[in-house]
Amino acid sequence: MRLYSPLSTTPKRKAFRAPALASVDGLRIGILENGKLNAEEMLNEVANLFVERNGCVVRTLASKRNASAPAPGNTLVNVAQEVDFLITGLGD
Repeated sequence: MRLYSPLSTTPKRKAFRAPALASVDGLRIGILENGKLNAEEMLNEVANLFVERNGCVVRTLASKRNASAPAPGNTLVNVAQEVDFLITGLGD
């Protein structure tokens, strides 16, 4: 009989959350749509609320064509150079 330990031996993750924004007023917005039906329209509506209420500017719309896969790293790197924050979500 072989016994296995239920304790995890995987390394700890070294990922950290970005610090919270003190304010979104006047910031540049990026939109990441996931290719699902209505995703682009829904996210544009959300972005327009930021524009109307906080004076934000929509700078870029990026797409990932597979809703179940992460966005390609180069897409996120390119978008990050143009925006202060990114919104994303499902469009069903």
